[in-house]
Amino acid sequence: MLSDTARTDPNRLALIEGDRTFTYGEVRAAAQKVAQFLSSHGVQPGDRVAMTIPNVAEFPIVYYGILLAGAAVVPLNVMLKRDEVAYHLKDSESKVYFCAISDGDDAWRGFDAVPACEHLVTFGPGATPLEASTSLPDLLAAENAGDAHSPAEATDTAVVLYTSGTTGKPKGAELTHANMVLNAFANNRLLNARADDVHLVTLPLFHSFGQTVQMNAGFNMGATLVLLPRFDPATALELMARHRVSVFAGVPTMYWALLPAADPAVDLAGMLRLAISGGAAMPVEVLTRFEKTFGVSIREGYGLSETSPIVTFNPLERPNKPGSIGRPIWGIEIKLIDPEWNEVTDGEAGEIAVRGHNVMKGYLGRPEATAEVIRHGWFRTGDIATRDEDGYYFIIDRAKDLIVRGGFNVYPREVEETLIAHPDVSLVAVIGIPDERVGEEVKAFVIREPGSDLSPEALMSWCRERLATYKCPRAVEFRDSLPMNATGKLLKRELR
Repeated sequence: MLSDTARTDPNRLALIEGDRTFTYGEVRAAAQKVAQFLSSHGVQPGDRVAMTIPNVAEFPIVYYGILLAGAAVVPLNVMLKRDEVAYHLKDSESKVYFCAISDGDDAWRGFDAVPACEHLVTFGPGATPLEASTSLPDLLAAENAGDAHSPAEATDTAVVLYTSGTTGKPKGAELTHANMVLNAFANNRLLNARADDVHLVTLPLFHSFGQTVQMNAGFNMGATLVLLPRFDPATALELMARHRVSVFAGVPTMYWALLPAADPAVDLAGMLRLAISGGAAMPVEVLTRFEKTFGVSIREGYGLSETSPIVTFNPLERPNKPGSIGRPIWGIEIKLIDPEWNEVTDGEAGEIAVRGHNVMKGYLGRPEATAEVIRHGWFRTGDIATRDEDGYYFIIDRAKDLIVRGGFNVYPREVEETLIAHPDVSLVAVIGIPDERVGEEVKAFVIREPGSDLSPEALMSWCRERLATYKCPRAVEFRDSLPMNATGKLLKRELR
């Protein structure tokens, strides 16, 4: 995605981040230095290298540098805390960890708890006093020692994206070079992608949505990416106007936030060729209000980390169906199944199962978990949908416990395990409750230990010290009992 464009058009503008700009040739040269560093520090083809980097120019530089070295990229959520970082580094068996560090941030210290992760490479204001780490700016300022490109096979793992499905500790979905390349190619095919496209990239690049649809697909075409590390609606609109952005991709809450920030001086309809939504169901009202306010139609799609991610999209050459996730993209098959993998009768709701070039090779080191979701090449998603007579799919429910907050998956069991570790918590159940701003909020129902005067504020503070902010409950309700069935299983449906 990078090397071909850098070879054919090295002076083409690749990245804009604040007042920094990089051509494709400059990104390729910097990525080469990352690859050389990794190779000189014992990283072999097939090894894994983790990174915690927001939407700044260093993300694609490190990402493609890891791939040039023949290693697999493990992009981590920038909101993870120290213990969570340690878990991901250990589970992925990463050899090296690249980390952006802000002042007061200690999440990177998860590296200290994983001896098998041998090297720490840092940058940012909080990285200045770290003597034990390698400075990424110094690494990139070093002299280029030549091409250290290690070719990979199409079936080799390129990226490991962590996801929990619906329960348990996060699992690493192994996505191959073929998965990632073909999904980016399919994306460009269905969006009629152009070399003169300018993308505003505010979707986190550690997530598969922005990584495939904008970074990989954009670099393949030679597009220009305008990076916005933290989404702010006014800033987003200002950048769209300043750089004549033609492609914007976001989660529904981003579109919702743009509505009150509308500026009559910014003519989105005159420059925005594509507005793409995914990551969570788009409320039809928001879609309609956005089109009325800005004169731009939003096209909605659907995907998962395990599917690289794109599965379906509302195709440009067909009518846009509000509320629909669209039709399967090129090379992808979908069927609706029952719990026993049997295809349901036409007109009935069923769980979406996917087969095609986008399906992961499996969960890293978890063959049993892989066997639970993949059978004869079909991947079951846990999402329930219907299909209309035109072949468009409509999500009607998700896997029963999964919470989607602002486009991020929150897995109740992980939150529950954190809460119940508090000495004053006896039992807990976590559910999602509707919220206009973020789609769903996290709510915890808690039984306290006898005699405890634990407050909601103290319990939420406990969580904030141990979990990424988006996973933390925003509401806590104390109860004397929780609904259970005869076997003692919590009946969450009675709490909703």
